[in-house]
Amino acid sequence: MRRRTLLTGIGSTALLAAPAIVRAQTPGVTATEIKIGHTIAYSGPASAYGVIGKSHSAFFKRVNDQGGVGGRKINFISLDDGYSPPKTVEMVRRLVEQDQVAFLFNTLGTPTNTAIHKYVNQKKVPHLFVATGADKWGDPKNYPWTIGWQPSYRTEAQIYAKYILQQKPDAKIAVIYQNDDFGKDYLIGVKDQLGANYAKHVVKELTYEVTDATIDSQAVSMRDAGADVLVAAPTPKFAAQLIRKVYDMGWKPLFCMSNVAISVGAVMDPAGPEKGVGIISTLYLKDSSDPAWNDDAGMKDWRAFMKEYVPGGDLLDGGYIAAYGSAQTMLQTLKQCGTDFSRENVMHQAANIKDFVAATVLPGIKVNTSPTNYHPIKQMQLAKWNGKSWERFGDVLAGADV
Repeated sequence: MRRRTLLTGIGSTALLAAPAIVRAQTPGVTATEIKIGHTIAYSGPASAYGVIGKSHSAFFKRVNDQGGVGGRKINFISLDDGYSPPKTVEMVRRLVEQDQVAFLFNTLGTPTNTAIHKYVNQKKVPHLFVATGADKWGDPKNYPWTIGWQPSYRTEAQIYAKYILQQKPDAKIAVIYQNDDFGKDYLIGVKDQLGANYAKHVVKELTYEVTDATIDSQAVSMRDAGADVLVAAPTPKFAAQLIRKVYDMGWKPLFCMSNVAISVGAVMDPAGPEKGVGIISTLYLKDSSDPAWNDDAGMKDWRAFMKEYVPGGDLLDGGYIAAYGSAQTMLQTLKQCGTDFSRENVMHQAANIKDFVAATVLPGIKVNTSPTNYHPIKQMQLAKWNGKSWERFGDVLAGADV
């Protein structure tokens, strides 16, 4: 009856007019707003990464203060998943189905993103610039709605293995890694480089669970195996423990540490900066403790942002530096969208970034993507901890061609 009444009230001229084209509205996008979803560990064993979410919230506030993007303001919804995959699933379903975000940005953690990987691709929700370097985020054929940002952990491990063999051709290597896809990528990378000689060089291979209290016993076991090289793939809490334990035991291996666990503020200072002297890692981001960047334009831009929007934030915490670079990449994607923020176009633009230079990324490293390249950053530079900062050395490197 309601439909009949409405039709009766329509004039004959309107009935003769061409029907209006009705376009489906993208969830989370209105004439004035773009809603972005995010999950991160503000609590739990990986809570050191919570500063990344804090930085993103501040970054998008600045975007809004400057007028927004494409005529719209950003509504950034960041939720705590405690680095727990079941919690991540719960939070992401809420973001997608209840909050109806347009897309997800920089959700943190390998196990946590793994838990939502299939879901977001089935829903065709852009899953952009995830905050994890697992190699599998670069798989556009099978997961076209998920794209990484930082260098692959597998590539990073290949670079370490190359360096180790140059320095110690007869190396006896111990490998310790978090027992999930994050840690396993490092093991795969070491195996890529060592090939048939893996068993010859690796004398101990150990894991730990993210729920473990400490990894002190694993450190003792690796030393006792006679290893003179240590390759470690932990998150910050366990990295600080490992640095302290290795030092306190008087063990002096060639020590290679995952670049996600070398923040001066979150790892090196808590461990005791003197205890990590000589550790080797890789950098793709500028280190705020390195005087080389004191007059760098990009770092001046970042420091100005921190001063105004994150007052009191630890300038030595690399999480803020990584967050700024990934958020700039997200903003570049949105700018490329013009005024079309459909999920299809957002994903298309994320996969078509050309030579973008983020303020906090090392010189010579540019963000590049394509429909067949979902690894935006592929290069790194080796660095050594000197007790105060990470000293870069050698050329910008890529991993093995595998």
